[in-house]
Amino acid sequence: MPFDFIDLSSESDLNILDEQITDQRAWLVGSFEPQETIVPLDDAAKAEIRRLIEDLHAKPLPLLLRSPEEFDLPALKAAMGKVNEKLHNGMGFSVIDALPMDDFDQEDMKAVFWIAGQFLGRTVAQRWDGTMIYDVTDTGKKFGYGVRGSFTNVELVFHTDNAFGVTPPDIVGLLCKYPAVSGGGSRFCSLYSVHNKMLAEHPALLRRLYQPMHYDRQAEHAPRAPKTTWAPFFRYDGKKLTARANVQLVRKGYEVAGADMEPELADALDAVEEIGNRADLWLELPIERGHMQYLNNVELVHYRSHFVDHEDPARKRHLFRTWHRERGLRSYDG
Repeated sequence: MPFDFIDLSSESDLNILDEQITDQRAWLVGSFEPQETIVPLDDAAKAEIRRLIEDLHAKPLPLLLRSPEEFDLPALKAAMGKVNEKLHNGMGFSVIDALPMDDFDQEDMKAVFWIAGQFLGRTVAQRWDGTMIYDVTDTGKKFGYGVRGSFTNVELVFHTDNAFGVTPPDIVGLLCKYPAVSGGGSRFCSLYSVHNKMLAEHPALLRRLYQPMHYDRQAEHAPRAPKTTWAPFFRYDGKKLTARANVQLVRKGYEVAGADMEPELADALDAVEEIGNRADLWLELPIERGHMQYLNNVELVHYRSHFVDHEDPARKRHLFRTWHRERGLRSYDG
């Protein structure tokens, strides 16, 4: 009986980006200052946050029903507008510095994060069960089939979130409750820069990455549903390059499917992984308490280093995450 998979091979376009991209989308280390990605909260935005929290307490509702349209937030909206500009016309990532985590209750700060993020786009589910605000923290489980890396402290290689998904998110947001004692930093890398290198050094292998391959779905699906997705790594629509970037999940996908990976694909994965790890292609930024970090999940890949947690369980590394996507339904598969 043939192995069953979610077939997204229709995403395999005949279009292949066959020229070097030389504008700011293909940025390299040194082409900009890291401070350009940071958006500070001014006094007006901080005052709005205080009034917002007062309103939330005065008129209680479940958090997931809250939206920015309920409140008067011009300064916060302007700050998020700057973030949006950096995501789509800048380096592809930005950091709000920072929410006043020590001045308010954790649930109040989570509410501000939930409401502010909606200025960037519609929030969508991050798990099959409909989880909308996702806890990124080490649960003590071992990374493997059915255990997403975000539940562990392992190094997460360059990837896009939900690379195996039917409808991956366009934007990923994070709020840092507590950072790690050491490690756990974020690296960012432009897909256009990676693609430029692949085109120059491995053009034949690059073409294989435009064809479909198995991705492990990490058991994030309905019972008895297919365990892998069959989709291309790169896609180019004639204007924008996007990717389902996660070499680990492709390798695992072939294991789960019980299928042999052809040498050409194995070489292509090795090549794109090696290029993505070159130090001139990525920028690393720490994520600190109160930071709201956002990234363009279709034009940028990101990485997280292995980390060591605080001995006090109450202060262990803990981030809250949101996904934003306008396409499809708000459910996990969209």
